[in-house]
Amino acid sequence: MFKKITFWIFEIVLVIIFLLMIVAHSFIIYGASQGIGQFTIIIKAQPIQDVMRDESFPDSLKQKLALIQEIKKFAIDSLGFKGTKNYTTVYNQNNKSILLTITACEPYHLKAKEWWFPIIGKVSYIGYFNKKEARKEIEFLKEKDFDVNVYSPSGWSTLGWFNDPIQSNMLKQSEGNLANLIIHELTHGVLFVKSNVTFNENLASFIGDKGAEEFLKIKYGEHSKERRNYNQSKHDEQIYKNYMLNGTNRLDSLYNSFTMHDLEQIKKRKKSKLIADIVIGVDHLPLEKRKNYFNYSLNAFFEGNTFFMSFRRYDSQNDVFEKEFAHQFHANLRLYIDEMKKRYTSL
Repeated sequence: MFKKITFWIFEIVLVIIFLLMIVAHSFIIYGASQGIGQFTIIIKAQPIQDVMRDESFPDSLKQKLALIQEIKKFAIDSLGFKGTKNYTTVYNQNNKSILLTITACEPYHLKAKEWWFPIIGKVSYIGYFNKKEARKEIEFLKEKDFDVNVYSPSGWSTLGWFNDPIQSNMLKQSEGNLANLIIHELTHGVLFVKSNVTFNENLASFIGDKGAEEFLKIKYGEHSKERRNYNQSKHDEQIYKNYMLNGTNRLDSLYNSFTMHDLEQIKKRKKSKLIADIVIGVDHLPLEKRKNYFNYSLNAFFEGNTFFMSFRRYDSQNDVFEKEFAHQFHANLRLYIDEMKKRYTSL
């Protein structure tokens, strides 16, 4: 009897070891691919000084490079961020996407698929520098009936593991959006909580926005064209995001009304109808650039729940941050960031 139990335990241990080897193998392959992709960008990136001396590089883009250095200095001096070598080099994308980010969500449940990685824990997105590998992941997810979204991010943070370069496509952004993007990504290097993507992205979005407002005020003046344009775009953006967050809640209510007896075709039809209603509603919002927002909303037909989950991932906690920021910290962004660093344990 003892021998049988021992043999049984031995078999279980072997199975566990085998499974761990499979998991580790997949991590090693993915990690190696990502490391090669990131390393390729780093070694091909040029120091800003060389780009600034390059006579073939447009002066208008050189101004944006100089602006990024001012934004970074502002983040260090005014927001208390640590000085790093991030954004001291430039990688020429040649107008091509270099990273594909994939998100996935269950078809009738607003629950994002999560991937687990060492150190950072669970995350609700996965990135690929290799497009062939990205397509394999997309096909796999669709075979599992997930709603899938694929996009090329404007920027990303390596959380201090590498020196993040300026990507040339960043330079197409307006002054305000560029400040928002840079401060957003730098925030990840200051505070990134393990296995809490929604908090991390919401906080970085909030600090990126508030930081951009302060930077524009200092750089150009409170009533400057740059600040007015940014505030107008943020006003429209907030109306749109609030509308989409409400639409996300409507979808949530619909899915919660489904029962195990509902036929797949009925659930699919109700889902499609509600998404169409939400998209059509964008055309009635009081937005300055309503057509642009409406055209962007058409992606919901192809991305399904992942389109709506992105608003929860980046914008669902804005009101909570705003109230705390205004009432407890009197709109002092540096104090608020210091409090967040004390309150949460960062990687």
